[in-house]
Amino acid sequence: MKLIEVNDKKTAKRFLEVARILYKNDPNWICPLDDDTEAIFDPARNPYFQHGKAIRWILENDKGQLIGRVGAFINFKKASIFKQPTGGMGFFECINDEKAAFILFDACSEWNQANGMEAMDGPINFGENDNFWGLLVEGFIPQSYGMNYHPPYYKKLFEAYGFQSYFEQVTNHLDMAVPFPERFWKIADWVAKKPGFTYEHFTFSNSEKYIRDLKKVYDEAWVYHEHFTPLDLEDLRAAISKAKPIIDEEVIWFVYHDGEPVAFIVMFPDVNQIFRHLNGKLHLLNKLRFLYYKKRKEIRRTRITVMGVVPRFQRYGLESGIFAQLREVFNRRPQYAEVELSWVGDFNPKMRALHEAVGGKFAKRHITYRKLFDQEAEKQNASSIPMNSREIDAPGKKVDE
Repeated sequence: MKLIEVNDKKTAKRFLEVARILYKNDPNWICPLDDDTEAIFDPARNPYFQHGKAIRWILENDKGQLIGRVGAFINFKKASIFKQPTGGMGFFECINDEKAAFILFDACSEWNQANGMEAMDGPINFGENDNFWGLLVEGFIPQSYGMNYHPPYYKKLFEAYGFQSYFEQVTNHLDMAVPFPERFWKIADWVAKKPGFTYEHFTFSNSEKYIRDLKKVYDEAWVYHEHFTPLDLEDLRAAISKAKPIIDEEVIWFVYHDGEPVAFIVMFPDVNQIFRHLNGKLHLLNKLRFLYYKKRKEIRRTRITVMGVVPRFQRYGLESGIFAQLREVFNRRPQYAEVELSWVGDFNPKMRALHEAVGGKFAKRHITYRKLFDQEAEKQNASSIPMNSREIDAPGKKVDE
C-alpha cells in the first residue's frame, strides 16, 4: 500500500473520488458537494487556517487503485483547552481492511504528535461542529446536508485502533403530520401571554441585524460547552450568503425580550434531497437541475442546525413559543413533511429533553471519538452543559415570571 499526501490538483481530485468509489453501490449515500469538501482544505476559504493547519492523504493498494483517504487538522485556539492538547482527523474513507485503516490513522496520529498534540478527535471537521462531525453508528439512512454518512464497519476500525467514545450525538426526526403533545401547546400558550416577548423571523432585507442578534445569543447560550468559541461575524455573513439560494426566511426565528434578543432557531430546507441527484458536482447543467427540483418542491424536510436561549431565559418555554410560530409557517408550506432535529450531544440534556417534548423520534446516532496517544492516560468524556446554567449566568438576577 502507498500513502500519498494531497498537494496538487490531481491528488485533490483523487481525494474526492475515493468516496464515490467506495459508496458506488450504497443507495443511501448522498455525495457531498466537491466544492464543500475542497473549501475545508482551502486556506483562502476556511478561516480556521488563521489559527490552525491541515493536511490530507490518499491511500492506494499495490495496483495503484484508490482504497482510502483521510485528513488531519489542528485548531490551535481549541487544542489547549483540553487536559491533553487535542487535534483532529476526519474525512476518513477506507475499504474494510484494518491494515489500510491503520495506515491512515497512523498518518494522522504521527502528524498531530509532531505538531505538539497528545490526543486527536475524530471523525470531525476543520470547522464548526454543525457539519461533517461524528461517526455514523446507527441509523444508516440518507443523510441530510452536512451530516456524515458511513458504512457500519467503520465503528470496528476506529475502536480497534484505540479510539474511545468522547460523546454521542443523537438526531431525531419530527413527523409534521403527527400532532405535538397537548402539553407542549399549553406551554406555548402560556409563553405567548408573558409580557415583553416578541417574535421575528429572519429577512434578507435586515440580515445584518439578525446576524448580530444570532451571535449575541449564541455566545451567551453556548459559553458553558467546552467546545465553545464565539461566533465570528464575517463567518456568519459568508455562511448566510452561501446558503441564500435555499434559505427560507420564515423558518429562522428570533425571540426578543423588551427589544433584546434572547433566543433563536436556525432551520434550513434539507438541500441534500436535491443534491442526491447531482453526484457532488455543481456545474452549469446541475445548477439548472437544482432550480428544476427546487421548483418541483423536491425538498420535503427541514433541518434544525442550531438553537440557543440565553441562560437566564432558559426554562421559560421560549422554544415552545418558537414552535408555535413555526406551526403557522408549516401550515402554509405543506411540502415540509418532516423536521430533522440534529444533532444533540449527550452533554446537552436540556436539548435532548426538548426533542422528547416535541415528539421527536430517533433517527440516527453518531459518535465523536478521542484517541489518546499515551495509552496510560485516563479515558475522557465531554463535560455536560449544566442544567442550571440560568442560575450560573446570573445568580439572583430576576426577570418577570
